[in-house]
Amino acid sequence: MNIEALSRAAAEARGLSIDAVHACSSGHLGLPLGCADIGAVLFGEALSYHPAAPKWLNRDRFILSAGHGSMFIYGWLHLSGFKVSIDDVAAFRKLHSITPGHPEFEETEGVEATTGPLGQGVGNAVGYALSGKRAAAKFNTAEHSIFDHHIIALAGDGCLQEGVAQEAIAFAGHNQLDNLILIYDSNDVTLDAMADVSQGWDTEKYFQSLNWDAVTIDGHDMAAVLKAVQNAKSDDNGKPKVIIAKTTIGKGIPEVAGTAAGHGEGGAKFAEAARKGLGLPEEHFFVSEETKSYFKDHSEKLHEEFAQWEKTFAAWSAANPELAQELQDGIAKAVPSDLSDQIPAFADDYKDATRGSGGVVINAVAKAMPSLITGSADLYGSTKNYLKEEGDFSAENPAGRNIWFGIREHAMGAICNGIAYDGLFRASGATFLVFADYLRPSIRIAGLAKLPVTYVFTHDSVGVGEDGPTHQPVETVSGLRVIPNVDVIRPADQEEVAGAWIASMTRTDGPTVLSFSRQGVRPLNDVASVETRREGVRHGAYILKKEESALECIIMATGSEVGHALEAAEKIGSGARVVSVPCMERFDRQTAAYKEEVLPASCTQRVAIEAGVTGLWHKYTGLEGSVIGIDRFGMSAPGNIVMDELGINADSIVNALS
Repeated sequence: MNIEALSRAAAEARGLSIDAVHACSSGHLGLPLGCADIGAVLFGEALSYHPAAPKWLNRDRFILSAGHGSMFIYGWLHLSGFKVSIDDVAAFRKLHSITPGHPEFEETEGVEATTGPLGQGVGNAVGYALSGKRAAAKFNTAEHSIFDHHIIALAGDGCLQEGVAQEAIAFAGHNQLDNLILIYDSNDVTLDAMADVSQGWDTEKYFQSLNWDAVTIDGHDMAAVLKAVQNAKSDDNGKPKVIIAKTTIGKGIPEVAGTAAGHGEGGAKFAEAARKGLGLPEEHFFVSEETKSYFKDHSEKLHEEFAQWEKTFAAWSAANPELAQELQDGIAKAVPSDLSDQIPAFADDYKDATRGSGGVVINAVAKAMPSLITGSADLYGSTKNYLKEEGDFSAENPAGRNIWFGIREHAMGAICNGIAYDGLFRASGATFLVFADYLRPSIRIAGLAKLPVTYVFTHDSVGVGEDGPTHQPVETVSGLRVIPNVDVIRPADQEEVAGAWIASMTRTDGPTVLSFSRQGVRPLNDVASVETRREGVRHGAYILKKEESALECIIMATGSEVGHALEAAEKIGSGARVVSVPCMERFDRQTAAYKEEVLPASCTQRVAIEAGVTGLWHKYTGLEGSVIGIDRFGMSAPGNIVMDELGINADSIVNALS
């Protein structure tokens, strides 16, 4: 290791951060300055990557969990040769730049995850590690090893205090993800105060108690950093690794270094003095020719490693064409063109809750799509998404397709996001709908980062019954619907369930929530064909039962309430149309012509019914229509009794239209 060259690079990286934050008068200097020596070792020596092939399958994945310190990663991506120019660095936090306030996936080459909400990146790194373990078990052969990379995450006190990180850390230790290395920037400072005001744990003992290896080092001692990372990468002892790096926050700006004031942009006003203290010239956004030369030479070494891997990969592909095709299909998010045909139609007399038919459908989808893996937050018996005969993911069987997340909903969301970021497998996770709020921040990030994660949320209404209002998610479906770029599908029967899974698998630019019932639903075989119901889900809403005379009224419903809509239509007469609305978001994306076909503007006699809050339905019913729902919490009683007590029945529809 060339200490002189890397020390120079660290000083210049600090200078880039100071200049960028000073230029826009906002940002966080503490981590980029305090961890500059760690960055120099990682990007200048220890990480396996190739700037010319940023998505190289066997690269080490680096995740900046403490995403507020984004100038750390932008500076090192620039220095190491990724497509982040010095002009991009200078445009930090400016409109339409590729260097936004927090790192964003697919916006900046080399950024592996959208981070900023603290702790999310730790969970994402665990998801990446799970994906890497499964990829190695699934695709490596005795003759060829194409996956042996590591996941390295950099986190701070804020990340580790968050519950999502602690859930993910426990999961990683239990599942022996020894390809995971967490570097803890332990600078004894949080945003408001010194860290001892809000924490007092023994970090080494904490991690060791959760089956992690832990070592504490001086984070400014480059030799110690390199040794710790190399030891962690070489030790496959069944334990993830944490490197507790003691650093000085804001190092390089003496006026704020080591204090809470060094966390944000407070030190930027001392920029000129700091630059002089770092030995930098007056030129702003300065990178020396020596540093450029060092990273050019380093890039050539990295290319040699990449080129050797390419030869191995070519030989592996030739020897294992079926595995190679499966890998390529996973990366491409390919979906069989005949996926619907591979989900057998249900028998005419089939009756069950949609969670039950969901279990049938996911198993059919899994057979057609080997990339699909699934998990549950200790609720497989209730969520019904267990893949039969596919094995459980574990340290002993990393190729298993069923993930036992334990009672860790938030980590489940962040881990699923990590799997989706890696892009080798399609991730899904399950729990009760009412607990969706435990992982809502992860769902929000999945929508922002356009991750094709599938969420299986069951027990979707007051139909849960006796468990009472604590478990009856009256507001949750609408709460998820308002998150941008998240499709929420609430199917009415088994064939709509099949359509929902097809819709989720064919969607590659964002997540999908599948909202399934605990209570039985009315099969719709006598109303519409299998094809009509499955295709109807793709459109988001469709005419389930067309009027038999002049159109007088439109009844809209979703999920288990579609049965009430059909019953009401029979009572009203031949002029009633029933529209099933399994997914508002999909319907809203349809053409104006299709929307008019389903909900003609000429018919203002409209009513919508859903066993949940009413607000969002008014965009379809209009001012002259009405919405039947539940704008209050539920109650404890058998589900059908609760539904009747709260007016979720056919009579309420008839009364609303009379």
